[in-house]
Amino acid sequence: MHAGRAVPPEWVDLLLEAARWAPSSRNAQPWRYLVFDGRVPEALQAARECLTPGNQVWASRSPVLILAVAQTVQENGKVNAKALHDLGMANENLLLQAIALGLHCRPMGGFDVEKARHSFCIPEGYEPVVMIAIGHPGQTEDLAPEVRERAAAPRTRRPLEKLVHLGEWGVRYPTSMAAE
Repeated sequence: MHAGRAVPPEWVDLLLEAARWAPSSRNAQPWRYLVFDGRVPEALQAARECLTPGNQVWASRSPVLILAVAQTVQENGKVNAKALHDLGMANENLLLQAIALGLHCRPMGGFDVEKARHSFCIPEGYEPVVMIAIGHPGQTEDLAPEVRERAAAPRTRRPLEKLVHLGEWGVRYPTSMAAE
């Protein structure tokens, strides 16, 4: 991330608006977001301190952190079994909007959930799921040495044949795409 280059609050609003329009089971919209940026510097620092040491390296230069939270228990006391899925769809909308604005994002699952819950007064029935670092792209050579090599490495994904089955589990899906 480019240190010192703020993300305008209006852009953060656009990210959150994109998330707001994600589809959700029964239109429950079980996502909640806590935004940490330069408007409340002490909260931004507290959010950084919730991250694991490895993720603190990535987030130390990020001007915005967003904590994505799922409402896993509805107001009627019933568990929302689709809350994590729905939050994931809202997060994807947020990430795609950020990319469209030319921003860089890094979703991070490595953080202390209980510390976040306590530090930010997250009530029962809500589950902190992922912290997202958002900022303007920086130069790979500006990254901390311990993450520079990983950031420059080519991205890889499992081939479809390892992820998709046809008709029942264990039946190979006959993809027409060449494996990478």
